[in-house]
Amino acid sequence: MNQNNRLTEVAKLFFKLGCIGFGGPASHIAMMEDEVVRKRKWISQEHFLDLIGATNLIPGPNSTEMTMHCGYERAGWKGLFVAGFCFIFPAVIITGIFAWLYQQYGELPNVKPFIYGIKPAVIAIIIMAAYKLGKKAFKNATLIALGSLALIACLFGVNEIIVLFSCGLIGFLIYSIKKRTTTLNTFTPLLFFNIVNPSTIGSLKIFVTFLKIGAILYGSGYVLFAFLDSELVANGWLTRQELIDAVAVGQFTPGPVLSTSTFIGWQINGVYGALAATLGIFLPSFLFVLLLNPLIPKMRKSKIIRSILDAVNAAAVALIIAVCIEMGIEILIDFRTIIIAVISLIVVFVLKKLNSAFIVFGGALLGYLLTFVNF
Repeated sequence: MNQNNRLTEVAKLFFKLGCIGFGGPASHIAMMEDEVVRKRKWISQEHFLDLIGATNLIPGPNSTEMTMHCGYERAGWKGLFVAGFCFIFPAVIITGIFAWLYQQYGELPNVKPFIYGIKPAVIAIIIMAAYKLGKKAFKNATLIALGSLALIACLFGVNEIIVLFSCGLIGFLIYSIKKRTTTLNTFTPLLFFNIVNPSTIGSLKIFVTFLKIGAILYGSGYVLFAFLDSELVANGWLTRQELIDAVAVGQFTPGPVLSTSTFIGWQINGVYGALAATLGIFLPSFLFVLLLNPLIPKMRKSKIIRSILDAVNAAAVALIIAVCIEMGIEILIDFRTIIIAVISLIVVFVLKKLNSAFIVFGGALLGYLLTFVNF
């Protein structure tokens, strides 16, 4: 297959995922695993796990960066940019429409009945991904124990970055004990920018603010809201109610939750503010992945780094399981959501070749229909 065909293939897949990718980073990664590893076999499951582990150790939105990694694997650096753009684009357009409506009418449309059914369906997709990735990640008793400890730590509220780096360190120590070596060469790149609190807010200042956030944002996109509160609400750029509404938009639109930046940029400075915020928040991820991806195969060849990656991969699967448990506690609150989750779980395990898009849309339809049923 020539380069242009590969780029077209990448564009179609990640545009589709961008349109149906409800449920946050864990569900996005689950859908990618289904499409890229199982159906298309672009990447082995082991390498996919390595990409997840590496992505968790750099700033930026995890699932968006995974799309870029997958695009790079299939079609080189051009594939990286095509995959990232196509995944982000639907969310940005949908969020932009909501931002315009919100600015015009001051409220958001009611989509709760559909989201009501999507969320429990997404749990089933995440469980399937955790099951398949876990079979590769938990290769031995040590990694099973490490993953279990990581899961417990996450459920008790330990920061996910601390868990990942701690597991990586433990992986290194285990290797060191086995090989009786005590050398450690590692670094953690962090980028920090300082901006002056402006009296007049222009698109350039919006761009720089969101560029800073995109460059230091670790973990899932939901951490974004803490940054936005301190950067925007505290400085008077945005009201807290507008931030809460922006959070709602991020929850019920597909694709990366960081598309919330489009909504916020629009409220601050119209369409130009939306473009500046969107470009600023996502640009660092493209650069980080472009630098990191070619190094991952070389990292895997090093026995020391392989031990660290194995440990981080086990922790990454534990994080996915923890997200699933937390979502279950929050979402499975009545018979309707439990019914949708159980049906979705049966479907994903029995009809393994069924596209995850049908699970998402099926859950939305069931959610809508069951809101009219009283148990």
